[in-house]
Amino acid sequence: MAETTAHHAAYDSKIEGNIIFTQLDTAINWMRKNSLWPMPMGLACCAIELMGTGASRFDIARFGAEVMRFSPRQADVMIVAGTVTYKMALAVKRVWDQMPAPKWCIAMGACASSGGMYRSYAVLQGIDNLIPVDVYVSGCPPRPEALLEGLMKLQDKISKEHSALAHFQTEESA
Repeated sequence: MAETTAHHAAYDSKIEGNIIFTQLDTAINWMRKNSLWPMPMGLACCAIELMGTGASRFDIARFGAEVMRFSPRQADVMIVAGTVTYKMALAVKRVWDQMPAPKWCIAMGACASSGGMYRSYAVLQGIDNLIPVDVYVSGCPPRPEALLEGLMKLQDKISKEHSALAHFQTEESA
């Protein structure tokens, strides 16, 4: 009698269909890509389009990125939208350094990507000269749809990364 009771307790048909087997990297990357918290760095006209992306017409919430964080310690993706001057570059770098890892960067617009039409001593010719950029969104200014496409490209990139656990395992074996 005790044997059948133990067998019955170990098998529960209610949870049989609710078990998923996957790799740890896949699960971690799925969580990361579907809960991006952007740090908006709106520096010029592209910032208006960045704000429009959060509006109901474009609905960035579909991608899990509606929680705009204005504290770098709570954000994991920086969206640099607009012209980066040398005077502002150190502030952008400081905010980037304060963001916890893993972190990603989207360069939104021609000015953030390459300096745009400003070929002057005061304008940084691309934010990638200062911080690593994962996705470039072209346009002057780019439409909200373009930013959403850039966000989807970033999600694809994140889904193919190795998690921090895999990184630590390779360091220990070396």
